[in-house]
Amino acid sequence: MKKNFLISCFFTLFVISATQAQMNPKIKLQDALKLIQDNYVDPVNDEQIVDAAIKAMLGSLDPHSSYISREEVEAMNEQMTGSFAGIGISFAMVNDSTFITSINPDGPAARAGLQVGDRITTVDGQSIFGKGLKNQEVMRMLRGEKGKAVKLDIIRKTQAEPLEFTVMREPIAELSITASYMVSKNVGYIALSIFSQSTRREMDAALKKLKAAGMTKLILDLQSNGGGLVDAAIGVADEFLPAEKMVFYSVTNTGVKDHYLTGGYGQFMAGDLVVLIDESTASSSEILTGALQDWDRAVVVGRRSFGKGLMQKGLPLSDGSVIRLTGARYYTPSGRSIQKPYTKGKTDYFEDFNRRMASGELTEGGHVNFPDSLKYTTLTNKRVVFGGGGIMPDKFIPIDTALYSVWLNRLMSSGRVTQAAFNEVQQNRQALISKYPGFDAFNASFNVDDKMIDQIIKSAAEKGGKLPPITDQVARKTIAVEVKAEMADMLYVGKSYALRVRNEASNAFTTALSILNDQNVYNRFLSAKPLKNTLPKTSKKIEL
Repeated sequence: MKKNFLISCFFTLFVISATQAQMNPKIKLQDALKLIQDNYVDPVNDEQIVDAAIKAMLGSLDPHSSYISREEVEAMNEQMTGSFAGIGISFAMVNDSTFITSINPDGPAARAGLQVGDRITTVDGQSIFGKGLKNQEVMRMLRGEKGKAVKLDIIRKTQAEPLEFTVMREPIAELSITASYMVSKNVGYIALSIFSQSTRREMDAALKKLKAAGMTKLILDLQSNGGGLVDAAIGVADEFLPAEKMVFYSVTNTGVKDHYLTGGYGQFMAGDLVVLIDESTASSSEILTGALQDWDRAVVVGRRSFGKGLMQKGLPLSDGSVIRLTGARYYTPSGRSIQKPYTKGKTDYFEDFNRRMASGELTEGGHVNFPDSLKYTTLTNKRVVFGGGGIMPDKFIPIDTALYSVWLNRLMSSGRVTQAAFNEVQQNRQALISKYPGFDAFNASFNVDDKMIDQIIKSAAEKGGKLPPITDQVARKTIAVEVKAEMADMLYVGKSYALRVRNEASNAFTTALSILNDQNVYNRFLSAKPLKNTLPKTSKKIEL
């Protein structure tokens, strides 16, 4: 009897499903939710189920369509608007202690009297020492509502007793330009990390300041810039291109084309320009780079960019969450689509870096083979450029394998480099400042002691960390650069000092500078005559 009942139930369900095979998909989804609510063995959370369904639906489309929860939307809005409420400090976790490593000179922490080197022990009465907290957890405790004070207990090396501070949280600018400075008497440098609502305003101010300092040539660093607001990318392109120049055009699923042009209100439409890109340069960064390359406005230096040529639009839901849906493809002014293939699914799509590394593309030039169908010409000088999977640079720069090595990532995440730099600054701050009163003097003359590098490597080895031999000069140089960079940020008030140290050890940066310093070389890169880029016979080509 029991067996017959089960067969009957199954047959009934089968007949029902067969007769309604052509039912409305929306009704089907509603019915599925109702069936789960009424029949599942345990209580269910309706919101979690619906969220999972939405994520699964979007996951079946392209790699960039996604569902964003309310909390994630708030965090993204904070980043895109370029501000948050905080106290204006940077900190480092050293041996489970939280030390202030730099202070915004115009921020509330500086006005309250906090100093670099102070150790924060409690936040609003809650101990943060010995709790194994992560950086993000401490950051969330320090940030908060605008106009609301945060109470900090501080241990200062020069004071016998702990100190108490009450610091009022204020809007702190989270700038999209992470560095802006003069490299030489006529070459400027700007590092742009994201495209946000404040980007055009920041770029305008940075260019004015650098021009006033004598800049006639510029290095624009878009390495690791993952994109952001498309409008911001158009605004930055407007800084470098004359009026009525196309930045890109988009095509929807119905074939509707929208063209995006410059307005002609830029600060730097004539000087020599080099753009730095790498495999993490994506989306809005590729829009900007593609426009500058297509109009023969800049020499592009680095490695093939990520390859994201899909445009998303945010479609809000009533609970504050957002569906981020791909609504169009974009094309560079010459007509290039730079979207890389995604037919094999998201996992395969985002493993592209590993394939590039394994093939040798990131370490040697000439490993990408473009079919003729992906060949285009620039709009001014008629140079050959390619579409179909990222922006190809005009000058290839191999990846620094040390910076991407497993051992360095483990070493940096262990905090040993930060701790070594912190200890050196804490113990010798006055002597260092006396010997190197400014960053320029420090950068020109300070060298990390070999004993410090030996100690870092030895300490890592004692904790089970696998490092190259202590005689490995590449490893030692990499560690020395990182120690010096962190010390610079801890010693001098201001920003971007660590990046400036790293830049001088960067092959991409020094190549860009050499191109700008030789007018004939710069002009040759932008001429229609193709540059030779021979491929080793044993190399493995990547078909795009």
